[in-house]
Amino acid sequence: MLKANIEAGLKALHLSLMKEVYQPLAIRAMTEAVPYEQYLYWLIEQEQESRRVKRIERRLEESKLPRSKTLESFDTRRLSQNLARQIQGLATGDFIKQKENLLIFGSPGSGKTHLLAAVGQSLVRSKDMRIQFLPCNRLLQELLLAKKNLQLTKVLKKMVSYDGIILDDIGYVQQTQEEVEVLFTLISECYEKTSLLITSNLPFSKWNQIFKDSMMTTAAIDRLVHHSVILEMNVQSYRMEKAKKKREEEKTE
Repeated sequence: MLKANIEAGLKALHLSLMKEVYQPLAIRAMTEAVPYEQYLYWLIEQEQESRRVKRIERRLEESKLPRSKTLESFDTRRLSQNLARQIQGLATGDFIKQKENLLIFGSPGSGKTHLLAAVGQSLVRSKDMRIQFLPCNRLLQELLLAKKNLQLTKVLKKMVSYDGIILDDIGYVQQTQEEVEVLFTLISECYEKTSLLITSNLPFSKWNQIFKDSMMTTAAIDRLVHHSVILEMNVQSYRMEKAKKKREEEKTE
């Protein structure tokens, strides 16, 4: 009867993991002759860890981050020692806590997307942060749809609630005037509220190609760089290196 009441109570309190482990841990506690407080701590510790794992999995699912792109699989040997050290520092999440933006510039294939996705995944897993990963074009389409449905304010409020928003490939393709306007609105709304993590193959000097208007370009850059970490990945395309290596291997066969 006591066992049934305990399990019913744990179920009612949504302590699912505790319901599974309280008996094995009770046997361990008796075997090791530990005090009741230690037994209680074991129960709490395992329940907390179970909830943490489930929460991280939910946040990874919500983030839309590509799971295969991790810091472990990112090849830092192609980078300078200084840049490699800066990347290691990003995993601490300090720039996120300070509401700083992360801006990564480099040519196509330099590893910008992999790096940001890897940093984002690390922040979710080790720092329990909420990150959203979005290719820039898809984000703009979602914002335009929200604007059309008079839901833009609501969507922007939700986005600002994230610890960081990854905008991949800003300026990769030409945007319409409407897209440019909602992009600027997003940048303005996030300013000093949440971190934007952005990749671009265009240096700031060419951002007129994105925003079309010099005043809007200046205003957007000003908001992004005011509190920011800027990395330049001046390395050869990883995809080109891989293709070149493959051709060389085929020649030797």
